[in-house]
Amino acid sequence: MKQKSWAKTRITELLNIKYPIVQGPFGGGLSSVALTSTVSTLGGLGSFGGQHYSASEIVEFDRAIRRLTDKPFNLNLWVNDRDEQLANFDKDRYNKLKQIFTPYLDGLEIPLEEMPNDLGPKYEDQLQAILEIKPPVFSFMFGIPSEEVLEACRRNGTKTIGTATTVEEAIALEKAGVDAIVATGFEAGGHRASFMSLPDNSLTGTFALIPQIADNTSIPLIAAGGIADARGIRAAFALGADAVQIGTAFLATSQSNAIPEHKEKLFSDDAKYSTLTRMLTGRLSRVVKNKLTTELKNSEHLFAPYPLQRIFMSSLARTFVENQKSEYNIFSSGQSAPLLKHKDATELFLSLVDAMNKLSS
Repeated sequence: MKQKSWAKTRITELLNIKYPIVQGPFGGGLSSVALTSTVSTLGGLGSFGGQHYSASEIVEFDRAIRRLTDKPFNLNLWVNDRDEQLANFDKDRYNKLKQIFTPYLDGLEIPLEEMPNDLGPKYEDQLQAILEIKPPVFSFMFGIPSEEVLEACRRNGTKTIGTATTVEEAIALEKAGVDAIVATGFEAGGHRASFMSLPDNSLTGTFALIPQIADNTSIPLIAAGGIADARGIRAAFALGADAVQIGTAFLATSQSNAIPEHKEKLFSDDAKYSTLTRMLTGRLSRVVKNKLTTELKNSEHLFAPYPLQRIFMSSLARTFVENQKSEYNIFSSGQSAPLLKHKDATELFLSLVDAMNKLSS
């Protein structure tokens, strides 16, 4: 792979990587050590979503990644990991939530789990792991870490990357002192990571958002959302991005931790039709449209806040699979899914580099 000028940007210099290609960090247990290390070893920035894991698990994943690559990699957390509405979501509302989904079990008389007390790992505890292990890059969503945390990262030599869905969020990230910004557009799979306005009001497309943020900030910018090939990379660069973050295309590869049904769905005709829903976790996210998202679209006000909805749906997904109803499971996907061609991360990455080299020659 002969390196061309396209590969030399402010992001490659900042993060000490060879190519300005960032693998999107996946929450919900979809990230893997194999994918993260593969992308980093090839010269991009591999990413691992830690939102799903305890502090001790994050430490172990960090060690596992370092055993497989000596290149920079990124660990990602959610700054805001509990919705305020949890305080008003009681057992009566939880029982109503169960009633919504019970008809889809077709009278199997399988009881859904009761309302859990344990809502999973907390950001504050996970953050201590980040400060302890000092990863090369720490990225975050749904907010901005405190001034003290960002200063600690600087002392540790950890570069920081914040996620923005609006110009206002990007400006706030720059003022806070983060090193770079991921600008994620409406097309992106997974969660709308808005933190200054409702995500429903923060739905600008990637190629409208990038030049606006570029015009209003001065730090390196990473474009995310709807990018799956060299055409998207070149377009993002033309609009002011210094790198691209690619999620769905890497999620579909054998190295990711997505289940086989999820990967198959991303290569199916169904992936042509995605939708925004709160069904998966309680927070707005882009997924492949299916019978559940269509028929329960007007019931979203009854869904639980994050992370309670995520826990509920994880349990329900297991029930669906165990009872041969996996077609009801909800799978994250971006609008770029119809462009997917590769099922191996190495092949995908090398194809992107080769195509960009040819476009730049």
